[in-house]
Amino acid sequence: MPGTPRRAPGRRNGGRAYGRHSRSTTGAGSTMRTTRHRLATAAAVLVLVCGPAATGCSEESGGGRRVGVVVPFLTSPFWEAYERDIPRQAAKVGVRVLPTVNSNNDASRQVSDIRNLLAQNIDGLVVSPIDSAAIVTGLRAAQRRRVPVVAVDVAPDRGKVAIVVRADNRAYGEKACRSLGRAVRRGKVVQIEGDLASVNGRDRTAAFDQCMRRHYPHIRVLDIAAGWQADKAAAGLEALYSANPDIKGIYLQAGGVYLAPTLRTLQRHRALRPRGRRGHIAIVSNDGIPQELDAIRKGWIDATVSQPTDLYARYAMVYIKQAMAGRPFRKGRTDHGSRIVEVREGILEDQLPAPLVTPANVNDPALWGNRG
Repeated sequence: MPGTPRRAPGRRNGGRAYGRHSRSTTGAGSTMRTTRHRLATAAAVLVLVCGPAATGCSEESGGGRRVGVVVPFLTSPFWEAYERDIPRQAAKVGVRVLPTVNSNNDASRQVSDIRNLLAQNIDGLVVSPIDSAAIVTGLRAAQRRRVPVVAVDVAPDRGKVAIVVRADNRAYGEKACRSLGRAVRRGKVVQIEGDLASVNGRDRTAAFDQCMRRHYPHIRVLDIAAGWQADKAAAGLEALYSANPDIKGIYLQAGGVYLAPTLRTLQRHRALRPRGRRGHIAIVSNDGIPQELDAIRKGWIDATVSQPTDLYARYAMVYIKQAMAGRPFRKGRTDHGSRIVEVREGILEDQLPAPLVTPANVNDPALWGNRG
């Protein structure tokens, strides 16, 4: 089961298993001498590999255990930043990671990527699901191999994981709604949705819609189903703006993918005006990439929710190390400003903080987008 350390099989050479006790035809004395020789050799190797100059080599550190990391796609600065940070965070906690695998926004390919990693006898898996339902096939394959799994950014609908590292995506939609609602008050706003096959897309959309209906009944929401794809966002916004040139606000569920095509589309229609100028279209985004922070400074967009990619990478490595060691996770407040909650029976999620970024705090050096 996820979170339970596996017993590694003995190495085989010519059909014989080494590292296990067996009968010897040369007598007990020979067996004892052979055993002492093997122990001495193993100790010497351990000194060479994990001596004072080495890091992350203790048994508890999991330095010798291999971890596979699967990302959903690399067409967003957000996921590029996450991928770049994985080796550094792995080194900090003493986890040995294989080269990151990119599933290129293909849920079927992601399951194949997981199976390929399992075939390489990995000891732990960190995956960011593309499809919250489809990922269950990969999770079951990992469970059969007793490989613990940490899910990052997206929670699975079913299947076992040791823990989910994520922020509260409903809070993203709520914060975007409040920001746009205060800026627009009445009229039309566009919501460029994520993939609704992902729990992230569903949570952000549901929270945004519910908040708008409850608090801003005079705002009409127009949806674009973009599926985390820039070309779909551009085509959808082009069609909507052409039919509704009186749009007053836009919510980007993924600034890393949607920001550039949104700004280009508005510029082409001569509708890109800085904040404070008449005709400005209020824009609130999610991700917190450097490009979004620059756009806030220039006045092109009003706010973004900084999704903590740096913390995703850090705690993915911390938690997979803990899971491989068989150490349990518990609900409650953490020592890093978050809370671990039970999102469904047996599935815990560390909901990391995701601050709203506005002109008032856009230069905060603590924001990951200002460090990247």
